[in-house]
Amino acid sequence: MLTVDFTRFPLAAGDRVLDLGCGAGRHAFECYRRGAQVVALDQNGEEIREVATWFAAMKEAGEAPAGATATAMEGDALNLPFPDESFDVVIISEVMEHIPDDKGVLAEMVRVLKPGGRIAVTVPRYGPEKVCWALSDAYHEVEGGHIRIYKADELLAKMRGAGLKPYGTHHAHALHSPYWWLKCAFGVDNDKALPVRAYHKLLVWDIMKKPALTRVAEQLLNPVVGKSFVAYATKPHTPTAAAK
Repeated sequence: MLTVDFTRFPLAAGDRVLDLGCGAGRHAFECYRRGAQVVALDQNGEEIREVATWFAAMKEAGEAPAGATATAMEGDALNLPFPDESFDVVIISEVMEHIPDDKGVLAEMVRVLKPGGRIAVTVPRYGPEKVCWALSDAYHEVEGGHIRIYKADELLAKMRGAGLKPYGTHHAHALHSPYWWLKCAFGVDNDKALPVRAYHKLLVWDIMKKPALTRVAEQLLNPVVGKSFVAYATKPHTPTAAAK
């Protein structure tokens, strides 16, 4: 299940890509399949080991084209172990809402991004996320949990302040918003509640089968209740006024 829309975020074979806070690796895997030279970085060592295992399996199965490379590594988003202007593309998906120093993370991403490079940032959308917070303190008051809710204009302003030039936005995963509302209403750790189990089955069916009915429904609902807000930007070849 991808949050970044690669029809709006072009990726060329050979592009050097950083998937920052890669988690289980879903975007890193897609970039690898598209022929990129991928670095998947996360502070969670267990997840990184799992991502590395999947990279190896994909290579063995021939899922990545010739020339594509993939590396999984532990690292700190506020102190990236890469030289300036190392990457053509940076993706950070559902990560910034967890990090107190989000401006510091943006600065590091801009530092390692080449001039003319592209960045995709995704965060939980303000409206659906506010509902989750209202329904359940346990949803966000956990170690490593969500510490802020972004409004779209706030995130875009921070991106511009970091020297980026946003060029497009959209919303994603409308069908997932009701699932998380149910989870918050019945208990975020309660997977046995009938409404939660039933809706989870629907989501699994949708992800696995991609039926036309749910695909069309989600496209229609994304502008209204899309769970994620996605913003795309480029790094100008010369510093922007906001970055000076």
